[in-house]
Amino acid sequence: MAQIVEFAGNHPYLVGALLGLTAVAIVTEIRIRAGGAQIAPTDAVKLINAGATVLDLRPADKFAAGHIIGSVNIPAGELEGRESAVAKKKDRPVILCCETGTSSGRAAGLLRKAGYSSVLRLKGGLIAWEREQLPLERQQKSKKGKQA
Repeated sequence: MAQIVEFAGNHPYLVGALLGLTAVAIVTEIRIRAGGAQIAPTDAVKLINAGATVLDLRPADKFAAGHIIGSVNIPAGELEGRESAVAKKKDRPVILCCETGTSSGRAAGLLRKAGYSSVLRLKGGLIAWEREQLPLERQQKSKKGKQA
């Protein structure tokens, strides 16, 4: 124990960096877990085929550039107050999709508070979906994106 104290006294910057990185890791993990359960893209396909709703939280222009077939687009900043537009039945699963899978936690909390019983976040977001080479629907330039 005395060696640890001596090391800390001799290397305060290293110990500070270790404590800082540990704090960042803990905060990040808490934020991720607070957002709720995640689902892998291949498992999401099974749920989508069984009737799950996919909510794309990206801006309309990114949605038009490519989105999961049949998904509904409500940008994350506009979701509050529009929770009822997500799906007709609140007992069916809702899969949240963003670009990387990290910004859908707040939306998951909003939907759970609105009474949706099964809210899942797409692990890795649309980037992981494309990495798995799963199909995307693209809007033609003359049409507007499908919005709820």
